[in-house]
Amino acid sequence: MSRPTQHHPTAAATAVILLLLAVSPAPSGADPDDERCLSSLQQSLSGLRNWSKASFSAPCEGFISHLQGVTCNNGRVYKLSLPGLSLAGTIPPDLSNCTNLQSLDLSSNALSGAIPPELSGLLNLAVLNLSANRLSGAIPRDLARCAYLNVIDLHANQLTGSIPDELGLLVRLSTFDVSYNRLSGPIPVLLANRSGTTGRFNATSFVGNKDLYGYPLPPMPGHALSVLAIVGIGLGSGLLSLVLSFSARVISERS
Repeated sequence: MSRPTQHHPTAAATAVILLLLAVSPAPSGADPDDERCLSSLQQSLSGLRNWSKASFSAPCEGFISHLQGVTCNNGRVYKLSLPGLSLAGTIPPDLSNCTNLQSLDLSSNALSGAIPPELSGLLNLAVLNLSANRLSGAIPRDLARCAYLNVIDLHANQLTGSIPDELGLLVRLSTFDVSYNRLSGPIPVLLANRSGTTGRFNATSFVGNKDLYGYPLPPMPGHALSVLAIVGIGLGSGLLSLVLSFSARVISERS
């Protein structure tokens, strides 16, 4: 009685199996940085729908997101888009833990407080839209560290202080809007960047800040008058000095 033939896997079949095992995605949990980021956002903001702590442990499955407003890319949080949801609260500093984030849109809500300087840790960020909120305080100068920024939209808030000169160093910046805030001081030269009759950003990016001045905004009447007054005082002082000097000379010669 003959023994049944035993079939052994060939070298080619073994290689195929090993290749399939190598390219198959291994199951993994959420990135701990993303989990901290999303957890802090949920704790800081009211009005987020369908956000639960259970979802933070696995917000992304490849390119699939399990949270409203979250877009995933290869298992990491790639985009946060939560505009016009009547969200209230403050922007948490720990949002900077979403280190793969390339777009952050929290516009048209009721957010208050300052823009955290820690957002400068989002080194991959290309779009920052925090417009139409109630944000106050200064624009963080450290945002200039986000070298990939294409869009900074902060219009219609209550921001104060000057526009940081460092933002003019963002060479990829194509949209910049800080209109209708409470900003003051001169517009940074590198943001205006006058070339002939055209500037890098036009006046619509800066209007609505009564104490902000410089190109491309039209001259401020009060500012222009103060300059004229200073010039007039200087000329008057010089003329008075000449008259007094001449009078003293005449008196000296007569004596």
